[in-house]
Amino acid sequence: MGHTATDLNESRILLYYCFTPIDDPTAVMLWQRALCEQLELKGRIIVSKHGINGTVGGTLASCKQYVRRTREFPGFKDMEFKWSQGGAEDFPRLSVKAREEIVSFGAPDELKVGPEGVIGGGVHLKPEEVNKLVEERGDDVVFFDGRNAMEAEIGRFKNAIVPDVQTTHDFIAELESGKYDHLKDKPIVSYCTGGIRCEVLSALMKNRGFDEVYQIDGGIVRYGEKYGDKGLWEGSLYVFDRRMHMEFSEDARVLGTCRECGTGTNDFHNCVNEECRKQTLLCEDCAANPATRHCGSEECAAIGERAVAAAQ
Repeated sequence: MGHTATDLNESRILLYYCFTPIDDPTAVMLWQRALCEQLELKGRIIVSKHGINGTVGGTLASCKQYVRRTREFPGFKDMEFKWSQGGAEDFPRLSVKAREEIVSFGAPDELKVGPEGVIGGGVHLKPEEVNKLVEERGDDVVFFDGRNAMEAEIGRFKNAIVPDVQTTHDFIAELESGKYDHLKDKPIVSYCTGGIRCEVLSALMKNRGFDEVYQIDGGIVRYGEKYGDKGLWEGSLYVFDRRMHMEFSEDARVLGTCRECGTGTNDFHNCVNEECRKQTLLCEDCAANPATRHCGSEECAAIGERAVAAAQ
């Protein structure tokens, strides 16, 4: 099959997932690794008995080939791919792994998956249906962030509830803590980057007594593509590649603030402590100074101070 000059000279990033039963995750993992190596794609792919979850980047030609050949697998034939700007250079390497879950909530045996996807999950809403629900139900509608709390520092839906979680493994304990029991009879719209985490989260919520649970079809990405910064979304979207964040328009609000000086910023930086490397919101000036480029812990702050002293 021939390729155009655009196919060969431009690059893209693909974001995708599919919940479908997989009898031999290891075999699918090996096939995907070989395919990506052949097409010179980089990124991260996880395969489990529940399906596949991936983000890869490469030339436009390679991405098109990858989509076509991946859809040859019967369970993936209807899988949707989201396209965004970027390429292989946005990822340090290719990582393809077989795991217990494609999203690590710590509930591999609770999640039930059939040929049509997750069984017992939330109702999918298209972006315009989300807005319609809010128009009809008003303040009764609760937006529930299905991401790590850090991601919500730079962007979230208006008046959203942001659970106190550092990883997806924290969600079950958070849901069972009782602090959200008053929401169990409310219409809840769960949301996350591309929709995959809410596929699982919405099912976990329904299993724990939340009656009316929705999820945004395609996640924040699809909503932002539809409404930009003129809808219910505010700020920047945290992404898991070298870009670190993306905006849907030039009108995006800056919601984050520098941990050190309070200046508005949407840029995360790794802590100066190589053993920590915690991502922290820092402005350009504070990130450039080892004395302030730390996560806030006393140990890491001391390492930053020593780095400054050593450079003098």
